Amino acid sequence: MTRRPRGLVSRFLLAQLLVVAASLLAAVVVASLAGPAIFHEHLIMAGHPENSPELLHVEQAYRDTNLITLGVALGTALVCALVVSAWCSRRIRGPLERLTEAAQGMAHGRYDTRVPAMGAGAEVEALASSFNTMAARLRSTEDTRRRMLSDLAHEMRTPIAVLTVYCEALQDGVTHWDETTSELMSEQLARLTRLVDDINDVSRAEEGRIDLDRTEQHVGELLRSAVEAHREGYAAKGVALELDVDESAGTVDVDRQRMGQVLGNLLTNALRHTPLGGKVILRAARQGPGQIAIHVADTGDGISAEHLSHVFERFYRGDTARDRDHGGSGIGLTISKALVEAHGGTLTAASPGPGHGAVFTIQLPPPQLADLPPAREAH
Repeated sequence: MTRRPRGLVSRFLLAQLLVVAASLLAAVVVASLAGPAIFHEHLIMAGHPENSPELLHVEQAYRDTNLITLGVALGTALVCALVVSAWCSRRIRGPLERLTEAAQGMAHGRYDTRVPAMGAGAEVEALASSFNTMAARLRSTEDTRRRMLSDLAHEMRTPIAVLTVYCEALQDGVTHWDETTSELMSEQLARLTRLVDDINDVSRAEEGRIDLDRTEQHVGELLRSAVEAHREGYAAKGVALELDVDESAGTVDVDRQRMGQVLGNLLTNALRHTPLGGKVILRAARQGPGQIAIHVADTGDGISAEHLSHVFERFYRGDTARDRDHGGSGIGLTISKALVEAHGGTLTAASPGPGHGAVFTIQLPPPQLADLPPAREAH
């Protein structure tokens, strides 16, 4: 037979009864042992002869009074314990029931559930606040997951559809294998491969499974290599690319290939959002004794305040209507942030608002502080 757990009323009442029983036991011991002896001694000192009838009657009256007092105290204590237990349990049980209902709602997928202020004490209010924070984060995570799955399906649908159409056309003899067909199918396969590689990279980086081959690199040389690799693409779009390196930047202890990947992602992102005639500046300088800052500043679209905190999320796009063929997969910035953090640094974004450009800032520790152990790649 399953034993039903005790509720708050029974638990509070049991606790109160234990306190009452302990208090009454102490009172009975004192009143029964110490009290009569002290009372008898004072009566003798007051001139009553030993074993006199008056003395016996007074002591009996004292004992009866003690019994009546203890009986009344016991009844009063029991009533008070019951009232206090019921009041306390009701005051706490109501908020806990609302929290339980909210938790059950979240368990059924209602992530917009929130618990209002209940006035049940600082501890319960702190619990409700923590619950609301958890609910908000779960809702944000669920929204990101749904958006990620939707975007991932969209990203894969186009190349798969193109490959399917051409495979059927080849089988039916509608088209023939030629250079154009080969180039188109290779392009779609490369797109799928790139998407899979991007997802794998961001997962490994966020889980700390990237194997970093760190060496000491001069900041100026690192940035110049990134600029040269992207100069042609910038020139083709008509966007100016400038390099500004403070010689005091010195060196950093990084994986050259991975940091090149980060800079490449940031420069590609800046180019994508900077119109013809715009400008992108890649600059680096030492920020105090402990940090080296690399900035990628553009004069492009800018980022609104509500989107700024989401730019590093997987598959996130501030403009959901943007053509994905020109808007990127939405993973590059996520990979970049994870790779920078794997180096012990930070990657942040700032923008005055739409139409005013954006600045992405990498902060890296100098070589003597970059002593974080490299993450091991899981096999």
